Amino acid sequence: MIRVLLADDHPVVREGLRGMLNAEPDLDVVGEAGSGPQAEALAAELLPDIVLMDLRMPGGDGVAATARITAAGLPCRVIVLTTYETDGDILRAVEAGAAGYLLKDASRAELADAIRAAARGETVLSPSVAARLMDQLRTRPERPRLTEREGAVLRLVAEGCTNAEIGRRLFIGESTVKTHLLRAFGKLGVDDRTAAVTSAMRHGLI
Repeated sequence: MIRVLLADDHPVVREGLRGMLNAEPDLDVVGEAGSGPQAEALAAELLPDIVLMDLRMPGGDGVAATARITAAGLPCRVIVLTTYETDGDILRAVEAGAAGYLLKDASRAELADAIRAAARGETVLSPSVAARLMDQLRTRPERPRLTEREGAVLRLVAEGCTNAEIGRRLFIGESTVKTHLLRAFGKLGVDDRTAAVTSAMRHGLI
């Protein structure tokens, strides 16, 4: 049996997914989460084979949860299941370590087959998502370069430090911390702390 954890903030969506997946003889929905942090906690507790992760949920989005589940070394693989397919969303999910990216208009058979493929270690992408991702990767600039101080700031962000705490640890002012962060955001092509840490980790910069 392939054990699946559902992460979506809409109960009716989770109910529909549970019904679809439990109708398959080799799939078993073992838990449901309504937020990113809850998905992280249940993934660590239940150790499912697959987490079906919505992108946008209250209390922490699916990309951040995916990054933390991946960084924790848990045995589960994450498939993003969302209504969004913007270039930025796709890249952020892949950079966070998602094993797949599917749209919610997928059929029951497509979803079940994707879960089985991901459980085998394969990467699964909706055709439209795969095409957009390939276009992005072809035109993507070379690996960004962070200064030593920018890398140090992002490592402390990854540890959960605030700007004030980072300043104290590195003996610099809080405004200087913000400057280093903004420069790192620009180099990594992101606009928030979570995305910056995720991108830097995927590039092997921190």
